[in-house]
Amino acid sequence: MKMRRFMLFAAPALAALATTPVFAQGDKPWPSGPIAIVSGFPGGAATDLYARRLGAELSKEFGVSVISDNRPGAGGNIASNLVAQAKPDGHTFLLGTAGTHAINPALYSKLPFDVVRDFSRIALLGNLPNVLLVNPEKHPDIKTCQDLLNLARKKPGQLNYASTGNGASGHLAGTQFATASGTSYTHIPYKGQGPAMTALLSGEVDFFFNQSSPSLGHIKSGKARALAVTSPQRVSALPDVPTVAEACGLPGFESTTWYGLFGPAGLPRDIQDKMSKAVLRIINTDDFRQWLVSQAIQPIKDGGPEAFTRVQQADMKTWAKIVKDSGAKVD
Repeated sequence: MKMRRFMLFAAPALAALATTPVFAQGDKPWPSGPIAIVSGFPGGAATDLYARRLGAELSKEFGVSVISDNRPGAGGNIASNLVAQAKPDGHTFLLGTAGTHAINPALYSKLPFDVVRDFSRIALLGNLPNVLLVNPEKHPDIKTCQDLLNLARKKPGQLNYASTGNGASGHLAGTQFATASGTSYTHIPYKGQGPAMTALLSGEVDFFFNQSSPSLGHIKSGKARALAVTSPQRVSALPDVPTVAEACGLPGFESTTWYGLFGPAGLPRDIQDKMSKAVLRIINTDDFRQWLVSQAIQPIKDGGPEAFTRVQQADMKTWAKIVKDSGAKVD
């Protein structure tokens, strides 16, 4: 997508934000009005579900409305740009991802914001593994990851796999998988999780590295077969599904992403601290952790701002190499 087109998409979102009433921190104690948690993906996506769940608890905590504001487009960059330019008064936050804040800087040739400098880090919200899926109707003989690798070695380059877009985490997981196993595949990008899953279920593609959360229903119904998860440990929501390291004979293999809550740069430290403590307390309650596990999202032990900063900086280096190896690029 050309940057001029990107800015045209972003302009309406920025205009909408400009018309939203804001409250100066010096006028009233924070929060003095509704809080928006912006995300860069459609309503009903896993980010939206998380924002709504977290928002409901934050609303109880602070006594104000907390809304999920979805601004999809440009791989999450429209939402990120909106929050980067928002007034740092504690009423606009971003539910970002490793995709928006660790992968996109390497994937896009130019961004209108800096993913480190233009944001305040509030809290890490959870890790998200991908799960390696096949269609059991198309491939009834592929019951394990080794079965898939054996077929790939018999037919080098002839198998294909879906992703939710060029440079998306599933695309990069496929690149890592091919490199680690010494196999080759054809990558077919789709416009989002829905079309990519449809491609798998209809038999258009041979396999799909998809986020585990939206895959659960298809796995439980038997429409998709889970061969492995890309995390270092098994996922509680899929206890019988081995890791790629276990099932594929690829020690040390890992390809996980995360969700994190950001604010705009310049957020007063007292607001950052108050929001961070509230979010960390909420997501570490038994009820919320059980919900995370049910969504195949792995809770994080240390999700505070300092740890978040370290994780983001390390992941930017890791993903930059993977993006380079994949050849993915968006103008």
